[in-house]
Amino acid sequence: MPTGLVLHPAPDAANAVDDVIAQAAAAHDLGVRQIWLAQRVDHDAIALAGLIGAAVPGLGVGTAVVPINPRHPLLVASAAQTAQAASHGNFSLGLGLGAHEPERLAFGEAWPDPVGRLREHLTVLRSVFDTATVNFHGEHLSAAPEWPVTVPGGTPIPVYVAAMGPKALRVTGELADGTLPYLAGPRTIAEFIEPTIAKAAAEAGRPAPRIIAAVPVLVADDVDAARDEVAAGLRFYEAIPSYQKILEREKASSTVELAAVGPVDVVVRQLRRYIDAGATEVVLSPVGRSDAASLAAAREVAASF
Repeated sequence: MPTGLVLHPAPDAANAVDDVIAQAAAAHDLGVRQIWLAQRVDHDAIALAGLIGAAVPGLGVGTAVVPINPRHPLLVASAAQTAQAASHGNFSLGLGLGAHEPERLAFGEAWPDPVGRLREHLTVLRSVFDTATVNFHGEHLSAAPEWPVTVPGGTPIPVYVAAMGPKALRVTGELADGTLPYLAGPRTIAEFIEPTIAKAAAEAGRPAPRIIAAVPVLVADDVDAARDEVAAGLRFYEAIPSYQKILEREKASSTVELAAVGPVDVVVRQLRRYIDAGATEVVLSPVGRSDAASLAAAREVAASF
């Protein structure tokens, strides 16, 4: 069963790149075949994925996710193709629409019409990756360079979007290879995400999209304490409208109810619910405590699930 794992540099690492490469190598040695990296305002996820892919041959690497703002799709395409060449074909590009308030705090600006921007961003990427050319002029973006837009060894690149709303899912089904939602529970996947994106892909003549469910995970025997830690780590999302809709759809009172928390057998049972709901694969996203034992336990579950 395809299973991935999100990696984060250790806060006390002397060198973040060396640390994540070591984590990735350890995961690969256990049998994990795909790791994912979140974009932050410190490290660059696409660059880090390429470095890991070059250092750990055969390991799938991807971003989960890189927000489309404030990046121009030509720059995303060049970075992604470079990472794909470095990883020798094992890179996947995961994109996100972003969120207004975090963007305003980080960049002093928020971008309107996120779904419209997503469509234009994906249109440019699709043209670059599929045809090695681009001449696009949209409402939000233009891309018509006079120089080459491809990197030898840099394609093909699977593109996934952390889409959960109906409009974003339709655009993703039309132009991307699947969705990579975080905190979308089994009910949401079965009753909403899978039928919406599958219909859009079919109508656009594209292959059946992948649904890669990223699930917050904490493997621990002390369940009550672990749930408290996970609740604290996920509380940020409860203020974001898109996640509020997910909670409503799942009939959940808090985000911790959408996490897989507990001993190994409990976590595995919770993860299987996502596959049963229609996810093509799951990604374990460690949350809460980040000690070596907890991270090692997450790696072992990812390798054996």
